[in-house]
Amino acid sequence: MTGLSLPVLAAVTLLILAVVGLVGFGGPERGRLQRRAARVRTAAAQGREAAAIADSTSILRTDPSRLKHLDALARRFLPRQSILRDRLARTGRRISLGAYLLANLAIGGMVVVLVGPVAGLPPPVVILAALVAGIGIPHGVVGAMGAGRRKRFLELFPDAIDLIVRGLRSGLPVSESMSAAGRELPDPVGAEFRQIMESVRFGRELNDILWQTAERLDIAEFNFFVISLSIQQETGGNLAETLGNLSDIVRRRKQMRLKIKALTGEAKASAYILGSLPFVMFLVVSLMNPTYAGELINDPRGVVMLAAGLGSMGIGVAVMAKMVRFQI
Repeated sequence: MTGLSLPVLAAVTLLILAVVGLVGFGGPERGRLQRRAARVRTAAAQGREAAAIADSTSILRTDPSRLKHLDALARRFLPRQSILRDRLARTGRRISLGAYLLANLAIGGMVVVLVGPVAGLPPPVVILAALVAGIGIPHGVVGAMGAGRRKRFLELFPDAIDLIVRGLRSGLPVSESMSAAGRELPDPVGAEFRQIMESVRFGRELNDILWQTAERLDIAEFNFFVISLSIQQETGGNLAETLGNLSDIVRRRKQMRLKIKALTGEAKASAYILGSLPFVMFLVVSLMNPTYAGELINDPRGVVMLAAGLGSMGIGVAVMAKMVRFQI
């Protein structure tokens, strides 16, 4: 790779990363919570929710960032910003859109500048590797952080419901019971309830901020909790008994997840072994006969075969992941 081609390659890769990062990570639109809200709330409540969500842009969902130029670029060109912003918020960290885009560009640029010259790969392979790393690594890290926080939330959420039920049975209103849950429970459950009650103290409607939080968290158990409160607000009834039953359901769902995890453990182990075997064998061949293995990378036909093999493996891994994933 010549000295002239390296800056050009880096510039092209960063440009592609910027375009793909701005366009590709919005994710599909979700209307499930909106349809549930329409069934359990009146038109006036829906109007309050729309106003509350619009107002929340400046109150709750503003994430301070020193990357002002990248933030401005993201706000100007990024489609479906709220979906990506909610995905970043699920990590529990104050990650701005500008910081996320900077991570995409930085990782992609590092692959071009460092990995390309060291490995001596042809420019198309370097650009492909930079795109995969620059987009995939931040996306995977954010997803892993969100999944970990979601797991901790689900472990503590039944205790939060039980604490609210005890407060209701002792005569406290719902808001005070939720404040107690925010004070007594550790994060992330405590942090979410504290944020809800802080918004209520700012003058927001409790029902509206609960639906906004449910949309941001995207956790079925919390959706059930919000639906129960909304129905009780409209129709009345024994809320303590309803939430007590909900706590039992949440614990049963957790037990079912553990059973499914045990039943699918063998299939997941097979997927890991089959997925890693080609890379292990390529590494072994490279150590034993570097010239023989290098033909797969240096020859253009080998690059095509390598891309086709990786694509086929990706399809197989996706199929196996779909087979072992169950929706409870």
